[in-house]
Amino acid sequence: MDIRALSYIVVESAMPQRWAAFGEQVVGLSARQLEGGGIALQADERLGRIFVDPGERERYLASGWELPDEAAFAAALDELGQAGTACELASPAQAAARGVLGLARFADPDGNHHELGWGFRSDFKRFISPAGVPRFVMGKLGMGHTVLPAPHFDETRRFFTEIMGLGMADLMVHCPLGADGPAMRIHFMHCGNPRHHSLALFEGEVPSGCVHFMFEYESMDEVGRALDRAIVSGAKLTATLGRHVNDGVTSFYCATPGGFSVELGWGGQLIDWERHTVFESTSASLWGHDFSLGFSNKT
Repeated sequence: MDIRALSYIVVESAMPQRWAAFGEQVVGLSARQLEGGGIALQADERLGRIFVDPGERERYLASGWELPDEAAFAAALDELGQAGTACELASPAQAAARGVLGLARFADPDGNHHELGWGFRSDFKRFISPAGVPRFVMGKLGMGHTVLPAPHFDETRRFFTEIMGLGMADLMVHCPLGADGPAMRIHFMHCGNPRHHSLALFEGEVPSGCVHFMFEYESMDEVGRALDRAIVSGAKLTATLGRHVNDGVTSFYCATPGGFSVELGWGGQLIDWERHTVFESTSASLWGHDFSLGFSNKT
């Protein structure tokens, strides 16, 4: 399957305006009202990088994956069908609501929902951040990455590598509750661009549907400004500032209105996949990233 990038994420919310405020005041996105009460949070010329669908729950709803053209879209649907994965072809109106030319929906073996879209529609107006963020690192690299729960880890990992066509970037065994807690695997996967990973799978249950997603700024100063905005807004920090071992990103984490976190960072490595060697890291970060905040800050 010719997946080029993670294009967007979809969340469900009973109060979409909370996401609009969070996106603009903390992340630096621009909120756009959609028909039916939804919100598109823009970070570049695309219609949206976060779509907020009105609903009864606060949760992560779907990951949107980008295919280059209609032929790749048709081939992807065929591959899903051959693998026995039920796939729903969306209507033209539903595709337009995501800013793509064609759209299909399906679920992976752990029930995480996904959308496949080919092409995109845009008026190509200049992105203007109400918080003054000049640009995000996106384009051909996609919006960033997402980390999804996969309690049936081996089956779901095979789905992404053998059917979705994602490659392994690196892997890690993580003890989220400390050294005395259970060890859980996290595998980091890349698709058709040089970003270190567009997806990571976490070996555990996550009620909100997502561990975290990530946006990347063009400078460390923008990370600092985002940290200032998060503190001023009262957003709960879920990890301190730190630098990751695997992708080199310097970042912090804070809670979103959906009950999962966003990682806001800078400095992601661009990988030449023909020269890359998969490795296992025994530490998440070179320094910082105290994730214990995620537990002490919970309400």
